[in-house]
Amino acid sequence: QVQLVESGGGLVQAGGSLRLSCAASGRTFSNAAMGWFRQGPGQEREFVAAMASTGGTSYADSVKGRFTISRDNAKNTVYLEMNRVQPEDTAVYYCAQSPAKYSAPTSATLYSDWGQGTQVTVSS
Repeated sequence: QVQLVESGGGLVQAGGSLRLSCAASGRTFSNAAMGWFRQGPGQEREFVAAMASTGGTSYADSVKGRFTISRDNAKNTVYLEMNRVQPEDTAVYYCAQSPAKYSAPTSATLYSDWGQGTQVTVSS
C-alpha cells in the first residue's frame, strides 16, 4: 500500500518562497509519476505540477515560471519549490502518485494514491 506524507507547508508572505516535500513508500517510487495538486477555499482541486519517472514535467499555467517540481529517487521524495508566491496560491497542497510511468499526468483521475495534504497560506 502506497503512503504519501507531505511536509513543508506554512505561512509565507507574498513574494516569498516555500518548499514542499512528499515522502513516498509502498511502491517502486522510481517507476511512478508524481504530481502536486491544490485545493483553495471554496474551490475544486486543481493540478499544479507533475513529473514523469523519466523526468518530463507538466505545469499549470498559473504556476509556470514560479514553481518547480523535482524528485530524488534515492530518497523516495518529490519536491515542489514555490517562488514568488501570491495570495491566490493559498490552498491545501496534495501530493499524488500515478502508475503512468512515462508521462506527467495533469488529470487527477490518473492518480491512484494521495497524501493527506499540507496547508500553504500566503499573506498579502
